Amino acid sequence: MSVTWKKAAAYAVGLGLVLTPLAACSSGNTPAGGSTGGGSGQLVGVFMPTTQLPRWNRDGDELKKDLTANGYKVSVQFADNKNDTQISQIETAINDNAKVLVIASIDGTTLGPTLEKAAKKGIKVIAYDRLILNTPNVDYYATFDNEKVGTLQGQFIETQLGLKDGKGPFNFEAFAGSPDDNNARFFFKGAYDVLKPYVDSGKLVSVSNKWPKTLDDWKSIGILGWGSDKAQAEMENRLNSFYTGGKKVQVVLSPNDSLALGISKALQNAGYTAGSDFPVLTGQDADQANTVNILKGLQSMTVWKDTRALAQQTSKMVKQILDGTTVDVNNKTDYNNGNKAVPSYLLDPQVVTKDTVQSILVDSGFWTKKDLGLS
Repeated sequence: MSVTWKKAAAYAVGLGLVLTPLAACSSGNTPAGGSTGGGSGQLVGVFMPTTQLPRWNRDGDELKKDLTANGYKVSVQFADNKNDTQISQIETAINDNAKVLVIASIDGTTLGPTLEKAAKKGIKVIAYDRLILNTPNVDYYATFDNEKVGTLQGQFIETQLGLKDGKGPFNFEAFAGSPDDNNARFFFKGAYDVLKPYVDSGKLVSVSNKWPKTLDDWKSIGILGWGSDKAQAEMENRLNSFYTGGKKVQVVLSPNDSLALGISKALQNAGYTAGSDFPVLTGQDADQANTVNILKGLQSMTVWKDTRALAQQTSKMVKQILDGTTVDVNNKTDYNNGNKAVPSYLLDPQVVTKDTVQSILVDSGFWTKKDLGLS
């Protein structure tokens, strides 16, 4: 499998638009048009996977705000992680003559027939955060460098434990994201490439023996639906089965904050306390509860992807499409979806620790001091 195809496979996300209210999965779906942005009330639909993860709520809100400010009518739909629901929502938008579909897909491998209908009506498609696969009818891709997310997590573990200096061994547990989310493979790959040499040398010891023997086995430790409760149950099972008689886990690779939240609860329930006793624990998304945990010493770091910047860039691309001007991209070759290299715009993620919560998250306005219990 080529590198570009691997990147494609890990970034499946749909961006869609729906103009009429759709059953119980809708949120904030009343079309809202502005008059100051020059959009002339053209219809733009935004499709997010679920309301269950805080980041998708924030993405949807930011996209609606930015697109409305540009004068477009906007419909934001959430599909409760149900692929059939998302397809139905997108097809409704096509029937309602939407001009652009912005799709964070649940399963980007299934959207080909639906997007063919969009293409026949001249509707443009932007894949949002996850690449839509196996179709020529995705026009642009807006995302973060998701493999870099995992690389940053792996490098953080490497630095915190002094692995480059030969320190170890450390008892180590690894988790991966939802097996049906192709982005999860990229997150894990970034960390896997950094940490595998230390597992091979015995500096990181997988006590549960659940570290995948090869990258292709990553799904064996994936947590379906990115569920905090499922991650908590899995961590509790590992602690009860492999960490008895005083044996302690010292580092846990978690690909995102939802999993980290459950893992942290399991550790606390098992008697681990904040401070030097608490394992190094990674995350991603800078969710509110996790940022609070970082401040309390119950999570070590998170990789922040400023979804406001992604929403703003995507909104800019929508406007460029509808204005008929050149659409900004910074990568035209690396994100092949199995049918073509999709013109892409990539943003960089950033590590946040207890020492940088204020300077990165609060000073930027992503969270307020009150949100984080700092005032």
